[in-house]
Amino acid sequence: MPLSAPPLLIVLSGPSAVGKDSILEVLKARGAPFHFVVTATTRPKREGERDGIDYLFVDEDAFGTLMEKDELLEHATVYEHHYGVPKEQVYKPLAEGRDVVVRTDIQGVRNIKKAFPEAITIFVAPPSLKELENRMRERGANSEEQLALRLAVAQGELASLSNFDHVVLNDSDRLDEAVAEVEAIIASEKRRRRPASTSS
Repeated sequence: MPLSAPPLLIVLSGPSAVGKDSILEVLKARGAPFHFVVTATTRPKREGERDGIDYLFVDEDAFGTLMEKDELLEHATVYEHHYGVPKEQVYKPLAEGRDVVVRTDIQGVRNIKKAFPEAITIFVAPPSLKELENRMRERGANSEEQLALRLAVAQGELASLSNFDHVVLNDSDRLDEAVAEVEAIIASEKRRRRPASTSS
């Protein structure tokens, strides 16, 4: 009987509005057996977002306390708001043998890789910058100045593709294909890391 693979830490990243959250929502809806890390953030809650499910929404003081107590695996300031990955949401499920999925930005990927060199990194890419701009505009939450900043940041992020283990294209109206590719990557990594069985 083959031995079980060790639990994986899967890090999902990509530009703003590329569809990372949409991919995670489908995985959750399908009952994927992963622990989905809930990131702490100081940014305002968007319409439809749920505290403790989409993000842990905290104020500046509470976020500062998390940092002071060294309770964050990584943290960064993105578009003037703080984001951080609580250590407990990574270490505890891994210790229980569960695969963990983290959604973070490029800075976060680098920091997590330092702590977990074996982490699997997946970059979610748009079909084009123009398509990404359209998605940002559909959100209607950014001024022209903010939009220009996010697109400039996205262009820089796309230049870092070679630093990732895998790249998944999230094309318009093809979300299921992107989700299937993420699932296939995780399954492949599980097989690759499964210890060889030994005969007695």
